[in-house]
Amino acid sequence: MEETRRRSVLHFLITLVVLAGAGNGQLVENFYAGTCPMVEAIVRQTVVTKVGQTFTTIPATLRLFFHDCFVEGCDASVMISSPNGDAEKDAEDNLSLAGDGFDTVIKAKQAVESVCPGVVSCADVLAIAARDVVAQAGGPLFNVELGRRDGLISQASRVVGNLPDPTFNLIQLNTMFARNNLTELDMIALSGAHTLGFSHCNRFANRLYSFSPASTVDPSLNPAYARQLMAACPQSVDPNIAIDMDPETPRTFDNVYYQNLIAGKGLFTSDEVLFTDASSQPTVNDFANSPGDFNAAFGTAMKKLGRTGVKIGIQGEIRRDCTSFN
Repeated sequence: MEETRRRSVLHFLITLVVLAGAGNGQLVENFYAGTCPMVEAIVRQTVVTKVGQTFTTIPATLRLFFHDCFVEGCDASVMISSPNGDAEKDAEDNLSLAGDGFDTVIKAKQAVESVCPGVVSCADVLAIAARDVVAQAGGPLFNVELGRRDGLISQASRVVGNLPDPTFNLIQLNTMFARNNLTELDMIALSGAHTLGFSHCNRFANRLYSFSPASTVDPSLNPAYARQLMAACPQSVDPNIAIDMDPETPRTFDNVYYQNLIAGKGLFTSDEVLFTDASSQPTVNDFANSPGDFNAAFGTAMKKLGRTGVKIGIQGEIRRDCTSFN
């Protein structure tokens, strides 16, 4: 009991220090140095175990982080479960979030709670886990800034209009990312997360069967790739069928996504436009040719994404259970 009280006091003092020096919601890498120094090792072990059970853990956790940060900020609001089915995770755009991402965060939080009860936020656990799944897939390992608190709002109605649509053009993408203090370079780098994971057919069917009056198939699609997609996703396809977003190396975090764009193998309109638009094409070419440039830009963009709308101090709480408010 005394140890728990001591940790709480230490955490409160560190929070005060962070608040004093960071009125804009700034985070720090060593936030839990005095209160839960093993937090990153604990989360990493959970991630490694979970990835060993199912590969879906990797894209699911990374996508969960992105969806969380773009709605209400990086505050684990996407983790909340509502008996009324009206929480953030219940919004139509979030129904395709794979359960393995949620399970990873829940298990990692439980492991952290067993060592440091009431200290580490679910938002920070998710941020650490997102970094770790990238590394598990062969991607870059970068430092994660910490100190977020968990949000107090989770509403499905607040999701609409805050997540990028697969039909977006470059202007629409840049506008949405700019709202979250992310540049075009950040947006192109974060789009590289599509080197992992899968998509349901209905998210890109318009590119195959009803693109425009002049052409039913999107002419920017590689013809052989279009035929491959049609074979996997016929018009009467089961809505639960999903295909790899990267047709070449779907289980490796690499720069092949950008090589695919150059070859006309971007799955979404919002993918392929990164190459077909003259403004973003030079960056796509750079990332396609230089894994180092991509990895560095991705790490930087993930850190910037992690600063989106963070709650500190009394703006949030430290949830004991990631799926419910205290």
